[in-house]
Amino acid sequence: MTKPAASREEIRRLARLSPFELKAEFIRLAELYQSGKPGQKGRSTSHMLNAGRGNPNWICTGPREAYLALGHFALAESRRVWTADDLGGMPEQRGIAARFDAFVRSHPALPGVELLRRSAELAVDRFGFERDAFLHELADAAVGDNYPVPDRMLVHAEQIVRGYLQEELMDGRPPAEQQPELFATEGGTAAMCYVFDSLVKNGVLRKGDRIALMVPVFTPYIEIPELEDYDFEVVEIQANKLVETGVRGWRYPPEEVAKLADPSIRLLCLVNPSNPPSLALSREVTEQIERIVATDNPNLVIVTDDVYGTFVDGFRSLAADLPRNTLLVYSYSKHYGATGHRLGVIGLDRDNVVDELIAALPAEEKARLAKRYGPLSLEPERIRFIDRLVADSRQVALNHTAGLSLPQQAQMALFSLFALLPEGKAYKARVQEIVHRRLDLLMEGSGMKIADDPGRAGYYIELDLLAEAERVGGKDFAAFLEKNYEPTEPLFRLAEQTGVVLLNGGGFDGPEWSVRVSLANLDDLDYLKIGHHLRRIFDDYRAEWEASQAS
Repeated sequence: MTKPAASREEIRRLARLSPFELKAEFIRLAELYQSGKPGQKGRSTSHMLNAGRGNPNWICTGPREAYLALGHFALAESRRVWTADDLGGMPEQRGIAARFDAFVRSHPALPGVELLRRSAELAVDRFGFERDAFLHELADAAVGDNYPVPDRMLVHAEQIVRGYLQEELMDGRPPAEQQPELFATEGGTAAMCYVFDSLVKNGVLRKGDRIALMVPVFTPYIEIPELEDYDFEVVEIQANKLVETGVRGWRYPPEEVAKLADPSIRLLCLVNPSNPPSLALSREVTEQIERIVATDNPNLVIVTDDVYGTFVDGFRSLAADLPRNTLLVYSYSKHYGATGHRLGVIGLDRDNVVDELIAALPAEEKARLAKRYGPLSLEPERIRFIDRLVADSRQVALNHTAGLSLPQQAQMALFSLFALLPEGKAYKARVQEIVHRRLDLLMEGSGMKIADDPGRAGYYIELDLLAEAERVGGKDFAAFLEKNYEPTEPLFRLAEQTGVVLLNGGGFDGPEWSVRVSLANLDDLDYLKIGHHLRRIFDDYRAEWEASQAS
């Protein structure tokens, strides 16, 4: 391989971009490689390998089919009320359970209808629903003929999703007294925006406050605090443990976690399992944070983004162990291959420190908030934070039309019920196996070494190329790379000369020479190829180093 066409200065300039924006340059270079250049035979048969984004290349079909079957039933209910060409009525609740049973019996060949029946049966049995009320909520949601009421989340859907989160993110062992209240959102993206916005609008956080990030972390958690609306002072909790020379463990040492004991740190944000290292928080770190909250920093607000939790067996969220302090963010996008659905949720325990912090605000702040939320209630001070999130998401004035669309909530409920069925547990094992198989192929091709870790989700992998250089060539080789190349230069070489697109780990506040590989969005053998290309990069760098030693 040769050096990339871009100069070192140009590479340094582009590296200031967010990794998701820098990726556009890598894609441009990879597309040039894919299309071929005049006089370079054979390149046009190559294809770009874009492992830069986490959109999975699988979908979960069963619950989607059940939703389509629900749509058939819901439209039959609508036409039962009012039929005039393409005009129907609003489904009626009275007797709908009996009509649903008759519909299932009369449509045995309808794809998804049996899974729909079993999902509804599970919901009634597990959550004690009254059948007419529940099936009416589902049918009415499927046709989307009403505004969301309650605006925060439909009554039955909230209970189902709560049960799903407790099963999947709390290892089936939620705290005995915990009753998280949920706000259904337009994916985890909206959830992040709403949480930051409402914490500031309600005086829980102020411009310039100190917050902590457990890094490496999903880039928006780095970039949002830097915006002029927030301008937070960020303290990084770094996963900087090495298990041996050249092999990062991506674990948080006690001295890093101990930074949270400073009560001036008002907020902690983390992605768990982490992104990009893709490791679940260890039990030791969880217990250390519990001790800090119990003693030194009891008012610490925690935002935990647990979108990858389903990829680790026995996963347990901080929301399970510190429910009073923790805002839970979850998205259905990765597990179910549903990025286009925009299905997310915010969870907060009814007994929580956020409401206590708002209640303890000075009189002047309380008066400001009373004016803000006064149009919603004669007692605005009694509006809880979870409901303020809903109001703030629609600039308060549009609170009466707030909430996630009802068809999305119906699909969310069916995804959740599927996970509680045997088929859902088999599906979970299957997608876990997919990403781990791809990881094995990547490591086989690259010859690199990673730490064995039972908490590895494997949705991504972060590889520290400088640490690998020290492992295979010693400190002199690593020093040569640092002196002569920009940390992102290997990514330019990969894109330009092999058509491989990866993201720079430094953009996630990981080591500057690290790279993120998504293990979710390409075919299995593509990861073996990416590994081979990474190995070639190393061989070339090593040859350049050895040549410099000989000269």
